[in-house]
Amino acid sequence: MAQNSPLPTSTRTDGGKTVIVDAVVAKVAGIAAAEVPGVHALGGGAARVIGNIRQAVGAKDHAQGVSVEVGETEVAADIAIQVEYPERIQKVAANVRSAVEKAITEIVGMKAVEINVTVVDVFIPGDDTDDDEEARVH
Repeated sequence: MAQNSPLPTSTRTDGGKTVIVDAVVAKVAGIAAAEVPGVHALGGGAARVIGNIRQAVGAKDHAQGVSVEVGETEVAADIAIQVEYPERIQKVAANVRSAVEKAITEIVGMKAVEINVTVVDVFIPGDDTDDDEEARVH
């Protein structure tokens, strides 16, 4: 499915024009990143809190923690992730980069020229329940 020449953001054919907006590219990148094993969540602390509120009311934000710059034929993306402990952080980040590049190329039809991954936290299973128990004891 890979193409030699990516489609521009806006293409014109005899039948009309196709425009791909930044939010669509961010959503595709976010879905691809979230599906990588070892990624617990996307976004930093505040973004995750807002994301949890949105999800509680049934409106999941797939582009949470993702920002993109879309040019005519190329995309640059910045993705913030929370990695599950004890996953190898560098490996998870590399897999996120690869998955996002593949999704942008195959689904959007553009070239991913730069994908920056920022690891903002490490998720340790059981940490949340430990805090709840301590709060109940004191």
